[in-house]
Amino acid sequence: MTEVCSRMWSDEDDDTSVKCRKRRRRRIELRRHAAISASGAGALRSPGQTEGSGESSDYVREGKRMRMLEVAGDMVVANGTHTSSGEEESTAVKTIADFSNGPVYGTMSISGRSREMEDAIFVRTELCRPDVNLRRPVHFFAVYDGHGGSHVAAMCREKMHVLVEEELMRVNCNGESDRGKDSRSVEESWRSAMKRSFERMDVMATSTCACGSVGHRCGCHSMEVALGGSTAVIALLTPDHIVVANCGDSRAVLYRGGKAIPLSFDHKPDRPDELARIEAAGGRVIFVNGARVEGILAMSRAIGDKYLKPVVTSEPEITFTKREPEDECLILASDGLWDVLSSDMACEVAHECLKEGSNGALNPTQKEEGAEPLYPSRSVLAATLLTRLALGRNSSDNISVIVVDLKRS
Repeated sequence: MTEVCSRMWSDEDDDTSVKCRKRRRRRIELRRHAAISASGAGALRSPGQTEGSGESSDYVREGKRMRMLEVAGDMVVANGTHTSSGEEESTAVKTIADFSNGPVYGTMSISGRSREMEDAIFVRTELCRPDVNLRRPVHFFAVYDGHGGSHVAAMCREKMHVLVEEELMRVNCNGESDRGKDSRSVEESWRSAMKRSFERMDVMATSTCACGSVGHRCGCHSMEVALGGSTAVIALLTPDHIVVANCGDSRAVLYRGGKAIPLSFDHKPDRPDELARIEAAGGRVIFVNGARVEGILAMSRAIGDKYLKPVVTSEPEITFTKREPEDECLILASDGLWDVLSSDMACEVAHECLKEGSNGALNPTQKEEGAEPLYPSRSVLAATLLTRLALGRNSSDNISVIVVDLKRS
């Protein structure tokens, strides 16, 4: 025993820079393995299972903790937080990438300065391969902003993509029509599928209590369900088109050729056409800290809100946009971002992050071997920087952002 101890002390005394580097590398590897084993399937997901698809990525429960994710084909890059003994440790899990296989994107969702987390985001690559898209993959991106509680947004995160997949797979469309023979009928098929999905989601939201009981046969207060609802902005990305369905004041913006092109339009009660629709339905717009439907809701369309129907409708506005070589990125975000940032500025920030020269946060300056980059990708950097910029501009709401790099997708 004495011999062993003396040998250990002699080793410590003979430390060299080579031994220090070896020990450092071993510690880094041990931390990576520990993080992977602790997170299990939650840290490394298959391309079809992404943020919002499981318990480990529940934004409502995580509160202010940030999660970032980028998926590109067979690659999953996650930068999350895993709590151990009261301390948070950042981990990065990487695998070999083939960017031509799927969309490249980054996400960020935080509660910000709000006490409650009512936002939810969901991404599913290769949601389905419907006939209407010539059996090519359809990629699903969505941002939900809840109000009156988080249960409707959480329900949309769990169910909306399932309903969209079902409705798209039900569409029977001749493959020749998508090549231009009857493009109008193809576009109408997409629109009909999205409208039916929103209708079914609204029925589900208005018949389910926050506690999970169907038909409100529970002891919860009726107001918990009556005024609970959520916005929904959904983008379906295909090789040829971007289909966006929006209900509420979350927003989707396309950056094309140096210009920000809105793919959705906020449903505010004082918007002239929405004001006319509300009054035709027998409702009123009352200005209480801004324009509100019946003095309550600051948006004119939403999923849920049972007692404000039919004045507040869940019918989405849908845009059908053909993809162009000049398309650079697609941004989806809740109003926590758009309240303090214009679409033009958000696109400019994302553009600067995504262009080839922006490697400062991706390549570590440390000469130490095994050092991890601050951000795993440009898309994650863009989503993170937009979130931090909104916080710096005193956004008081939850902030959820998805940035899709269309040049590399």
